[in-house]
Parts: sequence; C-alpha cells; structure tokens
Amino acid sequence: MSRIGKKPVPVPRGVTATIEGQSVSAKGPKGMLSIVLNEEVAAEMTDEGIKVSPRDESKRARAMWGLSRTLVSNIVTGVSEGYSRRLEIVGVGYRAQVQGRTLQLALGFSHDVQYPIPEGISIECPKPTEIVVSGIDKQRVGQVAAEIRRYRKPEPYKGKGVRYAGEFIFRKEGKKK
Repeated sequence: MSRIGKKPVPVPRGVTATIEGQSVSAKGPKGMLSIVLNEEVAAEMTDEGIKVSPRDESKRARAMWGLSRTLVSNIVTGVSEGYSRRLEIVGVGYRAQVQGRTLQLALGFSHDVQYPIPEGISIECPKPTEIVVSGIDKQRVGQVAAEIRRYRKPEPYKGKGVRYAGEFIFRKEGKKK
C-alpha cells in the first residue's frame, strides 16, 4: 500500500479542480495547470479533495499510484502558492542581473552568459550574487535552476560557482608541499 497515495490531495480555497477521464486540471490565482495521469490509476473528486487510486493490484499500478498523487499535489500547490528555487553565486567578480527577458551572468568567462528566460518563469536578482527562479510548474522551475547552475557548477577547492541555496559543497584540500 502506498502511504503517499492513500492521502487525498486537499483542494484549497480559491482553487478549482476538474477531472475529465485521465486528465486532471487545476485553476487558481496564479494560473492554470493540467496533467494527464497514467492509465494504471484513476482519479476521483471527493469531499476531502482529489483521491487517486490504482485500477488493479499490479506492481506497475502500485508504482504509479504514489507518483500520480504527488503530481496532482504539485499542480494544486503550483496554482495556489507557486514554487521558487534560490541560487547563490560565489566567486570574485561573479554576478547576475536581469535585463528584460534575459538573465545576464558574469561567471569568470571571457564573455557574459546570456540566458533567455522561458515563458511561465520569472527570475529576480535581489542581490547581484543571488538569483530567485519562480513559477507555477515545479518541474520547469527546477529545470531552469539546473540549467543556470550548469553554466558554472561549484568546484570543490574554493567553492566558486553557482549553487542552490543551502547546498553543501564537499571541499577538498589543495596541494601540500
């Protein structure tokens, strides 16, 4: 039995959720998202919220049960609260700034890196060494944050680079004489 799958997804005030066959969509103050569930699971609307259950007791159906429930939960949370990912930039002369729909990163290369901001994602730089990626789709927010981090991953000797806020970087000792 899936412990996560057993719990219904509560639908908060201000969010309307609809289920049409295998498609679950949610509309809230931040926008609208929808997802098509796997054929192995069924979703239904109850008083407690959206309940996801497996169609049979096969191993694959039980595997998709918890996943589908979490995906439904992610779209409901996204349209009501949204998601954000915070990145920190560490290094002398490393900085970021937003210019229109482009994120400009100075990461120690001979040129500045220009990252076009995708639709549905907003990026802010409260400080030159901090980037906040936010949006309603959890997967896209994480993907954009990972793409920005990929330009200059934190290195283990000095810790310079782009890292997630709170990320632990395993530090190595340098050469010894």
